Amino acid sequence: MTPDAILPGATLGVMGGGQLGRMFVHAAQRMGYFTAVLDPDAASPAGLVSHHHIHTDYLDADGLGRLAGISAAITTEFENVPAAALSTLASTRPVAPGAHAVEIAQDRIREKAHFVRCGVPCAPYAAIETVENLVDVPAELLPGLLKTARLGYDGKGQARVNTREELAQVWEAMGRVPCVLEKLLPLSWECSVIVARGRDGQMVHLPAQRNLHREGILAVTQVMEGAVPEPQAQQAIEATKAIAQGLDYVGVLCVEFFALADGSLVVNEMAPRPHNSGHYSMDACDVSQFELQVRTLAGLPLTQPRLHSPAIMLNLLGDLWFAQGEAEATPPWAQVLALPGTSLHLYGKHSARKGRKMGHLNITRATPQAVRETALQAAALLGIEPF
Repeated sequence: MTPDAILPGATLGVMGGGQLGRMFVHAAQRMGYFTAVLDPDAASPAGLVSHHHIHTDYLDADGLGRLAGISAAITTEFENVPAAALSTLASTRPVAPGAHAVEIAQDRIREKAHFVRCGVPCAPYAAIETVENLVDVPAELLPGLLKTARLGYDGKGQARVNTREELAQVWEAMGRVPCVLEKLLPLSWECSVIVARGRDGQMVHLPAQRNLHREGILAVTQVMEGAVPEPQAQQAIEATKAIAQGLDYVGVLCVEFFALADGSLVVNEMAPRPHNSGHYSMDACDVSQFELQVRTLAGLPLTQPRLHSPAIMLNLLGDLWFAQGEAEATPPWAQVLALPGTSLHLYGKHSARKGRKMGHLNITRATPQAVRETALQAAALLGIEPF
């Protein structure tokens, strides 16, 4: 515990009112903290359950002043909160993660440069910010994936390009904004690691998590013995720690990796916050990623989380509310919850739409085989494609 630890009874603030903020608020309240959320949406999932909801824009000076006035320390729940707002808050209150780390995560060009500095392998790439950069792209980067440097997530802001002509056309269609071109590699599977780092430099981590994405959105996370082979798991954990250390990071950090056909790992991207792929920890670990976020923000001791049960997390998108047709209908929760080891987490969003993250389902059982069987039963009931 740091000497200036913030103990339960104080108020912790969070920038952003989405589902990650909601789960942070729940974790903080369970530990005895009061909470404050700043979000422009009056019906934000986190704002609806917090003690205080400051309903302003992220750069509103009055709103930021009010948040700092009632909060002992402040975190963020998504990486696109303006870094300038975090800098303003940090002038009077502890802020974790800091603006510098968030700025790097907001820009793929700076993010990849940081990975290289930390000695973590990533796919061969080139930054494209000018016409000259476009002309100078090495031929070996094609075919490749063109990604906007900023504001891309869940598969948005990216497109496959096979030739120089396609590259030029797609960059033009993207508005000539700064981009990264990554060489397409023979990918076999995906994984991620979540670490928590305190102000004193202490780090703990969750187990390596095997992920399945569909149409750019995380669909399934599996965490159990053998889900990620031990050599790759250790490599991913050490790489994630190096990335956090290189940022002098404070808070919860998730780093995603691709495994290539030869078994080697390359880093994909990082998220300076709790992550979809860590939601299983709410039911399968003795310390969840959201409790780790509270502990790092408040300067409390960090204990190494223990996975006490094999787990599978199913992401629940708004599509499930339209499985029977165009009319919105509630999924069969009673049948799903009749399955042993199922824990339903819905985010309090008032309306479903296709592609919208509405909640997640955690399944824990005594053995990997049992958890997989139950997860497949749940997926079948919900209309989720098997995995």
